[in-house]
Amino acid sequence: MEKAHCTAIVLAAGQGKRMGTKVHKQYLELAGKPVLYYSLKAFAYSDVIDEIYLITGPGEEEHCRREIIEKYEIPKVTKILPGGAQRYHSVWNGVQEMEEEGYVFIHDGARPFVNHEIIERVFQEVIHHKACVVGMPVKDTIKVVDDNEFVKNTPDRKSLWMIQTPQVFENHLIKGAYSMLMRESYINVTDDAMVVEQMLKYPIKLVCGSYENIKITTPEDLDIAEVMIARSQK
Repeated sequence: MEKAHCTAIVLAAGQGKRMGTKVHKQYLELAGKPVLYYSLKAFAYSDVIDEIYLITGPGEEEHCRREIIEKYEIPKVTKILPGGAQRYHSVWNGVQEMEEEGYVFIHDGARPFVNHEIIERVFQEVIHHKACVVGMPVKDTIKVVDDNEFVKNTPDRKSLWMIQTPQVFENHLIKGAYSMLMRESYINVTDDAMVVEQMLKYPIKLVCGSYENIKITTPEDLDIAEVMIARSQK
């Protein structure tokens, strides 16, 4: 049986204000290469992925093509598209370009430690469940607080996962969900699974990722990532 076509949409349009640098976090150097390089490389050399759409900040398309794609000879990048004002706008710009059939892996370019095992594992699950999200069970106790930062309750952490990317869907499913979202006058979503949950009421299957699949958000994250890279090269 022929494998379904798989597209990776790698998001690199964020400004990364919490990093506190003039350079956007996805372009900061990690072990001598841009943070974005690592996730692109993982998808480019995965047997699961057929093509990659890179979503950049508006006006950064040629910079990414020249300084990342061509410089590091990353294959499978068939489109470099401008992002939008919010994350969901950027995803929508990529989703509209996809074929009707197949699966899409939506990934934050600031998560450099996605790997072949995660990609393969979530692919095997999405074939059966159509909507899958990578994540891991939380380790810490979580508190729900009120507006004044007083504890309201403490949920059972056995039922809590921290959500990562990639988030993977059948193409027509995510296209339909985002089409509905873009027609809404009030939009309050923080990830792609939430779009499918709210717009289609479709169940989302969680798939184990890795505790190392961190997102580079603050300077401390970059320090941790440097240690992880150094350890992996020993």
